[in-house]
Amino acid sequence: MQRVHIDLVWCYKIVFGLVDVNFDDFFTLAPLSQTRGHKHKLCKQRCSMNVGTSFFANRVADSWNYLADNITDFNSLPAFKFKRTIKLIDFTMFLKCD
Repeated sequence: MQRVHIDLVWCYKIVFGLVDVNFDDFFTLAPLSQTRGHKHKLCKQRCSMNVGTSFFANRVADSWNYLADNITDFNSLPAFKFKRTIKLIDFTMFLKCD
């Protein structure tokens, strides 16, 4: 569960430019006309090999897009990390048991 939370925090930092990493190297924003929920949804990259699904961008996309707009506070990193956000959401469906 901690890995999902850490992935989401890094995703937040990349999406909102809080780290010196090029957003376009990792993600593509989903078109607004196709989304329900928050406006920061990510397109998941297609992988021709199974190993690609373990890369950070693909690993975090489903859990990031799962965040509900009415629960998630995207206004600041501390609010995203602690207040009514990722600490309260059950992400067990995104954990892989290999």
